[in-house]
Amino acid sequence: MSRLGAVVVIAAAIFAVVLPFFLKPFGLYLISMWAVLTVAAIGLNLTLGYAGQVSLAQGAFVGIGAYTVGLLLPIGVPFPIAFVAAGLLCFVVGWILGYPALRVQHHYLAFVTLAFNTLVFLVLRNEEWLTGGTYGINGTPRPTLLGWSTNKPLDFYFLCLGAMVVLAAATWWMLRSPWGRAFVALRENPIRALSLGLDTRRYTLMAFAIGSSLGGLSGALYAPLVQFIEPNSFALGMSFNLLLMVIVGGGGYFFGPFLGALVAVLLPEWMRVTQDYYLMVYAALIMVMMAFCPSGLLGLVDRVGRRLRSGEQGPAAAAFEPQSTPP
Repeated sequence: MSRLGAVVVIAAAIFAVVLPFFLKPFGLYLISMWAVLTVAAIGLNLTLGYAGQVSLAQGAFVGIGAYTVGLLLPIGVPFPIAFVAAGLLCFVVGWILGYPALRVQHHYLAFVTLAFNTLVFLVLRNEEWLTGGTYGINGTPRPTLLGWSTNKPLDFYFLCLGAMVVLAAATWWMLRSPWGRAFVALRENPIRALSLGLDTRRYTLMAFAIGSSLGGLSGALYAPLVQFIEPNSFALGMSFNLLLMVIVGGGGYFFGPFLGALVAVLLPEWMRVTQDYYLMVYAALIMVMMAFCPSGLLGLVDRVGRRLRSGEQGPAAAAFEPQSTPP
């Protein structure tokens, strides 16, 4: 990370800690939702942005994690245990879902994960004996940890923020380990990675499993945040929204999900001033942004930074840059 990037990250961290003290309850709810969904987007970025495995099932894992916590907390299971259980369950299910990725790729894999998301939605809606069906689960309590009650919106926000920071730091460490380099090799050229002795089968499964477990941990925070969960919250719209966060922020960039989740959570609220047209305006803005920066916002920043650096090097250095061939 460059010095400028470190300054931006530190400034953003200070802003995330100080800003909540000046917000009303709804504002605290929005930034808490940003922290929760960022965790799920980090998991999808690991699967899609780094490992190159297309998944449209991340919303289903958020639902599995949310229902796990929603079912365990009322029967007296402590929140830390329920939180870990949600992550472990999604890890196992994600590992199993990764097996189709060993045989199909790209849009075929997208259809497989899309079908899985639909399957989870149908189970959540139809198995009323377990999930409450369309009535959902109401009144999921917010936890008390070591005497610290998180019932107040500000306290629960800091719980979400702390969980996001810890999970993001763990992901940062993993991506800079041999595992992270293996994921990138898997995305760039799986055949070459296999020829170099990389166990592509194991790393494909691990990419799905770890990304899915982060989705489950996000759901474990989502349930006590909204305190009411029902199947429609985890339909295809959730998965598409998480995919939008990764793409808009910048797939394959570590901080892409942070920025993408911020846009996806806050921009629709800002657009409500247009009243009945806010969804049309929001969709149009996303389309324009994707047309001009298909690599996401951080991809645009990276491209601009490279051009500025090449301009500082002068025309002599620019002569050694690869030039595109005119059609």
